[in-house]
Amino acid sequence: MPLFRNMQLIMGRLTSYIQQNIIAMKTVRIFRREKDVVDGFKEVEDIYVNTAITAGKIQSVYMPLGPAILTLGIALVYVYAGYTLGIPGSALAVAQVGEIILFARYMMRLTFPIRDVSQTLGTWIAAYAGLERVLEITDAPRSVEDLPSAKDTKIEKGKLELKNVTFGYVKNRPVLNNVTFTVQPGEKIAILGATGSGKSSLIYLIPRFYDVQAGSIRIDGIDIREFKLASLRQQIGVVLQDVFLFSGTIKENIAFGKPDASMDEIVQAAKSARIHAFIESLPCGYDTPVGERGVTLSGGQKQRITIARALVGNPRILIMDDSLSFVDAKTEQEIQSAIEEAAKTRTTLIIAQRFSTIKTAKKILVLENGSVAEFGTHDELIAKNGVYKKVYETQFVQKASPILGEAGGA
Repeated sequence: MPLFRNMQLIMGRLTSYIQQNIIAMKTVRIFRREKDVVDGFKEVEDIYVNTAITAGKIQSVYMPLGPAILTLGIALVYVYAGYTLGIPGSALAVAQVGEIILFARYMMRLTFPIRDVSQTLGTWIAAYAGLERVLEITDAPRSVEDLPSAKDTKIEKGKLELKNVTFGYVKNRPVLNNVTFTVQPGEKIAILGATGSGKSSLIYLIPRFYDVQAGSIRIDGIDIREFKLASLRQQIGVVLQDVFLFSGTIKENIAFGKPDASMDEIVQAAKSARIHAFIESLPCGYDTPVGERGVTLSGGQKQRITIARALVGNPRILIMDDSLSFVDAKTEQEIQSAIEEAAKTRTTLIIAQRFSTIKTAKKILVLENGSVAEFGTHDELIAKNGVYKKVYETQFVQKASPILGEAGGA
C-alpha cells in the first residue's frame, strides 16, 4: 500500500509539472529554458517509472501466486492418485478413476475465481491509494463554515461596517490590524495602498473567503457570519485582479454565477461592462467559444467579461480588485461610466491604482502596513497633508506635469 500511495504522489507531481509548464510556455520560450523543462520532466518521469516497475514486480509475484499454488495442488492430486492406484490393496485402488478426476476438476475450477480475486485486490490497492489522496482534500477541515444560526438573509441597503478587524494568513503575523471604517449604502469607495498593505486581503474578508481573527464585519447591521455563505456570496459581486475564464462560450462565462440568467440579463450585464458591441461583432456572438482560460481574447476583453459576470446577478455590493488594469484609456472611460451608473444602486469598493478611478469615488481609504492611514474624500485627504497627498503628488501630479509643460511651451 505505501508503494502505491507513493506512485500517486509522484503522479501528482508529474501532472502539476506538466500543467504549469504548458501554462507558462511563453515564459519558458522567452528565457530559453526548454531544455531545462524537458530535463526536469524526465527526472520526475524516471522516478515514477522506477516506482511503477517496482510495483509491477510485486504484482507479478502475488497476483499469479494463488492460482499457481492451486495448480500445483491439482498436480499433486494426480501424482498421489496415480502412485496410490499402483499399490495393491490401497484404499484408492478400489476407487473409481472418475472420482479422482472429478475432484481435480473441482480444484481447477477454483483457479479462475482465485485469479480474479488476486487481480481485483491489486486494482483495489491502487485505487485505494488514489482515494486516500482525494480524501485528503475533500475531508480537510474548511476554514470557513456556516454557523448553526446562519440564515438566508437578503441585503436590503448594503451598508458595510468594519470594526477593529484583524486578520493574518499566519498566526501572530497580521496582514490587517484593527481596521475600522463604514461605507454607506450606495457609496463608492476607492482603496489605495502600497503593495503588501492588505488591500486584497481586506476585500476577501467581505464575501468570507477567510474569516476575521478579531473584530467584525457587518452588512446592514448584521454580522456576515450570520449569513449563510451561499446567501452572502450570491449578493456580492467580485471582480478579481487575476482574470479567469472557463473553456466555454462567452454566454456561459457571463452567466457562470447565475446559470438561470435570461438572455436579456446577460446582454444588459455585457452592455454595462462595455463588451456587448464586441461580442455582437463575433461570428457566433454570445455563443463564441473563448478557449481555455480565455486564450482567444485580449486582456481587456477578458476583464470586461469578468465584470459582466459580476454584474449579471445584480449584486447589492460590488467589489473590484484593480479590475481596470488591462484596459486602454478609452475603454476605461467607458467602463467607468457604466460602473458609475451601476454604483448608484449598490455599495461599491474598488482597489485602484489610477487616479481616473480614484477621483470618481465618494471616499478614499488609504491602507498602510495593514492599518487605515486615512479615510475621507479627496479634498479632505489633500487638506490633511498626509500619506494620500504624498501619493497623489508623486504618482499623479509629477506624471502630469511634463505633459502640461510641453503643452504650455507649445
